[in-house]
Amino acid sequence: MTSTALPILRAGLVGYGLAGQTFHAPVLSAVPGLELAAVASSQPDKVRADWPAADVVPDVAALVARPDIDLVVVATPNAQHHPVARAALEAGKHVVVDKPFTLDAAEARDLADLAARQGKVLSVYQNRRYDADYLTLRELLGSGRIGRPVYFESHFDRFRPQVRERWREQAVPGAGLWVDLGAHLLDQAVQLFGRPDTLQLDTAILRDGAQVEDHFHALLRYERGPHAPLRVVLHATTLAAHAAPRYILHGTKGSYVKHGVDVQEDALRAGERPGGDGWGADPVEGALKVSAVGDWMQDSTVANRLGNYGDYYAAVRDAIHGTGPNPVPPEQAVALMELLDLGARSAREGCALAP
Repeated sequence: MTSTALPILRAGLVGYGLAGQTFHAPVLSAVPGLELAAVASSQPDKVRADWPAADVVPDVAALVARPDIDLVVVATPNAQHHPVARAALEAGKHVVVDKPFTLDAAEARDLADLAARQGKVLSVYQNRRYDADYLTLRELLGSGRIGRPVYFESHFDRFRPQVRERWREQAVPGAGLWVDLGAHLLDQAVQLFGRPDTLQLDTAILRDGAQVEDHFHALLRYERGPHAPLRVVLHATTLAAHAAPRYILHGTKGSYVKHGVDVQEDALRAGERPGGDGWGADPVEGALKVSAVGDWMQDSTVANRLGNYGDYYAAVRDAIHGTGPNPVPPEQAVALMELLDLGARSAREGCALAP
């Protein structure tokens, strides 16, 4: 039986800020077999303007009490991820939680255990696994063209010198760049190379008036396993008018460098809906230099695969129907939260730590 022959899953979205409005509502609504049925939000006019067919309810309790809701999507501020997801699971709903999964690994393990007891799909929205550049990088690594990877840098550099009035930049639980962009970069690194042997994180508050870290630099060391020896650098900052390359990869046979970030976020912020012609097409090709004969090097470019955040929600749909695996299962989400916690501890203690 194909997914289109299965019952349509009705989703309820909690929160209609940046994450809910930009990354969840339009993406899940573009996936066949999923329907945005209701939104819990304190901004009903904003929701109705974008999604007139969706019901607007006042709070989480009203949403999870609805028997017609199959899937609850948690797009609240980070500190509310655990209580909202827990309420949804206890009400017998499948759940998607925006990244970072929770405030710490203890909360993550609690939700994973509850989902297992309830027999419900629990997943974390790691949309950057569906970036065009990441999919291309993963394919390139698998091809063996650069040989064994020995050094990898992953940057997410932006120039946002003004501190904005929003919870992400205030001194509240769950704020700061490490759990925000670090959750993406660390997840990608673990997907590519596995769990590091040690992690060392440096964070800083660099902008005038900033309250939480707006810069981080992490070093992951791999001393054992199939990729050893390998060094991985993860870096993000809000004060980079000239951004570094998105990826720098060196291997025993050559190197790959990619500039620019995936185009889907900007398209979604501009109000575009996924699924149109050219969606997820990144025009900035990566540069590849590999050894040919002797010391002679061959230069070429690498065309990007198409990115598609909708593939995440299609996989969630199939997991709920039992026709495919959970794209980001709880055990992966818990393991990532453990590494995020480890990084925060490393920054406090000023040393490398082993998981």
